[in-house]
Amino acid sequence: MEISRRAMMGLSGVAAGAAMTGVLPAAAQEAWPSRPIRFLVPWPAGGLNDLIARAFNDQVSKALGQTIITDFKAGAAGRIGVTEIAKAKPDGYTIGMGNLGPLTIFPGLYKQMPYDVGKELIPITMFAASPLVLVVGADSPVKTAQDLIAASRAKPGTYNFASVGMGSPAHLTYEMLKVKTGIEVVHVPYKGTNESLPALFAGDIQSTFDTLPSLLPFIRSGKLRALAVTTPNRVPQLPDVPTLKELRLGDADVMSWYALIAPAGTPQPIVDRLYKDYTAAAQTPEIQKLLADQGLIYLPNTMAQFQERIAAETARWAQLIKANKLEIDQ
Repeated sequence: MEISRRAMMGLSGVAAGAAMTGVLPAAAQEAWPSRPIRFLVPWPAGGLNDLIARAFNDQVSKALGQTIITDFKAGAAGRIGVTEIAKAKPDGYTIGMGNLGPLTIFPGLYKQMPYDVGKELIPITMFAASPLVLVVGADSPVKTAQDLIAASRAKPGTYNFASVGMGSPAHLTYEMLKVKTGIEVVHVPYKGTNESLPALFAGDIQSTFDTLPSLLPFIRSGKLRALAVTTPNRVPQLPDVPTLKELRLGDADVMSWYALIAPAGTPQPIVDRLYKDYTAAAQTPEIQKLLADQGLIYLPNTMAQFQERIAAETARWAQLIKANKLEIDQ
């Protein structure tokens, strides 16, 4: 039986109207997720990023009923992998991990950026965070943060501090301390903690900030002395170590955090489901134990709160970078 042209046009109009209202026949809709999801980590496999990603993804895979494949795209301190997330098709099948470097520091640090955080990415939730810790070697005569400040003031430009690279959280946090206290301390950048910590043990470097997971084994073994943490409150793993705020050496909290991000344009129902399931995973006993064992914490945050944090941190780092002329022309 031949269908008239007018009838065909009528059917097309109905389909178009249904598409506009989101009411399509079941055959035309694809339930999400209907296939495996790619979770891109912008750093090398192995280490803490890998451990955290796989632990969370195992939990969320069960909730979604689909495999989440943890993939790695390292390079340029995370910029290569985050760029791939930003440029991916926004269909919920490519998501990934971001942290404060690629999402809040780099936009002010690098004059050329391959992605626009505000326009090309959706920050969904911060699912783990690491305090930074101010430390000195165990043999150092410095016993407290106040001792360190006093010694640095007594001999301007004589003392130095390590970081794991120009514009790293450790570097910029120390710059904030310098601004707050007026001390003159020389920055010595290294390629990573595997280089900076031996220099600290040897006494070539007087102090550094680094993440709690990186430092905790050495603090517990007595090789390093913790002077202060950068969180608003003391951390459970170091209950006797004061915060910078307590010591009146800083009024802004700094953490190296791990977050879930997706390409801009990802449908809101998918974003909401991802927020729900990653938040639920963070509160399971298994994940809570993992975080505690690794020196990490979970801070409850809504999507709006996390996005506000990103905006505030981006502005803070940009101002600090500009005031100290730390921009990198790349």
